[in-house]
Amino acid sequence: MSPATVAQSALDAAGPQSAAIEWLWWLMFVISTAVFVGVMIALAWAVRRRGDHPASDAIMTRWVTGATALTVVVLFIWLAASVSVGRASGTPQLKDAVTINITGRQWWWQLEYSDTLPSNRFRAANEILIPVGRPVVLNVTSRDVIHSFWVPNLHGKRDLVPGYTTSIWFQADREGTYRGQCAEFCGLQHANMAVFVRAVPEADFQKWLAAQRRPAADPASTEARHGRDVFLKATCSQCHAIRGTQAGGAYGPDLTHVGSRATIGAGILPNTPENLQRWIRNPHQFKPGNKMPPHDLSDADLAAVSEYLRILQ
Repeated sequence: MSPATVAQSALDAAGPQSAAIEWLWWLMFVISTAVFVGVMIALAWAVRRRGDHPASDAIMTRWVTGATALTVVVLFIWLAASVSVGRASGTPQLKDAVTINITGRQWWWQLEYSDTLPSNRFRAANEILIPVGRPVVLNVTSRDVIHSFWVPNLHGKRDLVPGYTTSIWFQADREGTYRGQCAEFCGLQHANMAVFVRAVPEADFQKWLAAQRRPAADPASTEARHGRDVFLKATCSQCHAIRGTQAGGAYGPDLTHVGSRATIGAGILPNTPENLQRWIRNPHQFKPGNKMPPHDLSDADLAAVSEYLRILQ
C-alpha cells in the first residue's frame, strides 16, 4: 500500500469533494494571475509615461474608482465560490454510507468501522479501506493533542480536537491508494504520522469486511504458537488487543489482523517479518519518542512473535 499509487496532491482529485476544492483553487489561481498581469501592465505603462504631463485629477479618480470596483467584484466572486464549495463538500451524504470513527493519537490513527450490529464493529489502524463510489462518513476526534486529518486527493483538512467529535465525508470515484497525514503539528513524530486510504471495488470491500470481523486465526506452526504465548505473557498484551485471545489492551493499535497491513508504525516501515522484529526490539530507532517501549527478547522469542503477527491476516 505504500507508496501511494497516485500523486499526493489536492490538484489530482479522486472524488467529488476534492474536485470541488480543486476547482476553487484553479479559479483563484486564474483570477490572481490575471490581476497580477494587469498590475504589472499598469506599472509598466506608468513607468514608461514618467516625465510626461501628469494625469488630471479626473483621470486619476477614474483609474482608482475602476480598480476599487474590480477589487470588490473579485472578492465577491471568491466569497461566493468559497461558500458554494464549502456547502458542497461539507454536507454529508448519508445514504448507504460507510461510517468510520477515527481517533488521532501520538503518532498514529485509531480506526473503528461502525455498524448497527455491535458484533460487526472492529478496530484497525493507519490504513483505511473503502469501496469505490460510496460515501464515507468520518467521525473524528483526538485522544491527546490537536491533530489534523488530511488526504489531499479526497478532501480538505479537518482538525481533531480532544473532547470533541466532528464529522466529514468523502468519496473515492476511482480505485487507488491515497496517502494522507496529520496536518497540525502534534509533537516529535508529527511528520511520520501517515494514513493510507485504499479504494477498492464493492465486492473486494465486502470480502475485506468479512475477514476483518473474524477473530484472530489460531496459529498452526509450533513457532507461531510459541510467538502467541510470548506475546500474551510479555507486556505486549497490556497495550495491544488481539480479538479471540486474552490480549485486550486499548493503548496501542489493535493487532487482530496486523499481518494484512502494508506498513507498521503509521507508514514508517514496510510490514515485513524483518522489520517487525526490528520494530519490536527497539521502535525508537525508527520513530523516536513513540509510546511503545523497547523489548529485550531473545532472538528465538523475537522471531516467534514476528511469525505469529505475520499470520494474523
